[in-house]
Amino acid sequence: MFFLGQAANYRGKVFRHTFAFGFKKDYEALKKHLATRYQVPVENVFLYHNGRTALAAGMRAVVPKKNGEHPGILVTSLTCYAVVEAVKTAGFTPVFADIDPRTLHFNGETIDKALKKHKNVKAVIVQNNLGYPADIKSIKSSVRKHNLVLIEDLAHCAGISYENGKEAGMLGDFAALSFGKGKSIDTISGGALVIRSKEITYVERGHYKTKEVKLPKEPTKKPKFGDRYRDRLYPFFGLKIRMFYFFRLGRLYTSYLLKTHQIKRSADADLDFRVRLTYWQAKLALKQLESLPKNRPPIREFYLVNDRDIVLNELERSGFVMNDIWYDVPVSPERYYNKVKYPEDECPTAVEVAKHIVNLPTHYPRVKLAPARKIIEKHELKGEIK
Repeated sequence: MFFLGQAANYRGKVFRHTFAFGFKKDYEALKKHLATRYQVPVENVFLYHNGRTALAAGMRAVVPKKNGEHPGILVTSLTCYAVVEAVKTAGFTPVFADIDPRTLHFNGETIDKALKKHKNVKAVIVQNNLGYPADIKSIKSSVRKHNLVLIEDLAHCAGISYENGKEAGMLGDFAALSFGKGKSIDTISGGALVIRSKEITYVERGHYKTKEVKLPKEPTKKPKFGDRYRDRLYPFFGLKIRMFYFFRLGRLYTSYLLKTHQIKRSADADLDFRVRLTYWQAKLALKQLESLPKNRPPIREFYLVNDRDIVLNELERSGFVMNDIWYDVPVSPERYYNKVKYPEDECPTAVEVAKHIVNLPTHYPRVKLAPARKIIEKHELKGEIK
C-alpha cells in the first residue's frame, strides 16, 4: 500500500531515526549551516522544538507593534492551525488573503484587496503551499508599496526556488522552518528561525519610523520526556500503522495510539519559546538540508476533483491511502476550524478549493502512483475555480 501520511517517507529509515544520537556540536553545526545558507550571522539563527514556535518568535522580534495593540498579519487562506496559533501567540491578529487556485497562494492582487478592508496589517507570511512557488514578484511589489514586513514560512518549501531564481528564505525579513511530520525537512518535530533584517522601517500615522530588531533569547530547555519519546518512536508507529492498514485495522490502531498518548497529532504540539531542538534531531535535520536538491520539486502534487470522498474510497480500495489532505478545510485540521472564525465570504476561492482538493505524495517514484492518477483523472473537476 502507498500512504500520503503515517510517516510514509520514513520507509527504510525507521531504525536510523529511532537510534539516532547527537551532541551539542551537531546543534551548532546546524546553526552554522542555516547561517551560511541564508547569509546571516550565526547568532541570528535559533532552533526550537517546533516550527510554530520559531514562527511566533520571529514575529515577536521583527514585526513592529505597540503595547496593547494587535495588528494584523496577512496569511494565505489555505493554511494550518499552527500558523494561526503562532500569529496569535506573538500578539497579532491573523488576516486571510484569498488564493490563486493555480498556486494555492495569495498574490499581489489578493494582498491589495485584503488590505482595503484590513488596514492595520504589518506583515505578510509567504508559505509556498505544498512547495509550489508563489508569485513572489507581485507579492514583493505589494509588500514594498504598503511597507510591510515579509516573512517566509519554509515548512513546505525549504530548497525550492522562485521564478526569479532566488531560493525561498532569501527574500524575507525572516524565515521560519519546520522539521515536523511530512514537512520538507522531517525529523518528526523541530523548527528554526533565521532573522535576516537588522532593522525594520514602517509607517505609523503617516510617518516613517525605524525599529531595531531585538534578537530572541536562546532556547535552552530540553523537550519533555513524553515529547522526546513520541519524536523517537513515531516512524516506528507509522510503520506499524501501515502494516495494520493492510489488515484493515489501520484507523483502529491509530486511534489506540492517540488515546494512549504514544503519538500526538502535529497540530496539537505545544508552543514554548524556552524549549530547544534536541541534538539528535539537529543532526538529522542537517543531513537532510545538506542533501536537498537544487530547485527541489513540490512535496505533494495536488488535484481538484468532484466527490472527493468517492475518490478517496476508490483510491484506498486500490491500495492508495491518501486521506491526510492539505487542506481539506481552509484552515486545517477540521477539528480546529470553527475555533478560527474563518471569514469564508472574504476567501471564496480557498473555500471552494478546500472542498475539492486531493494530494499525492512525491516521496514515491512517479511511476508507482500512475494508477492513482488514473483514478483521480476520472473525477477531475472540469473548468477553473475562480
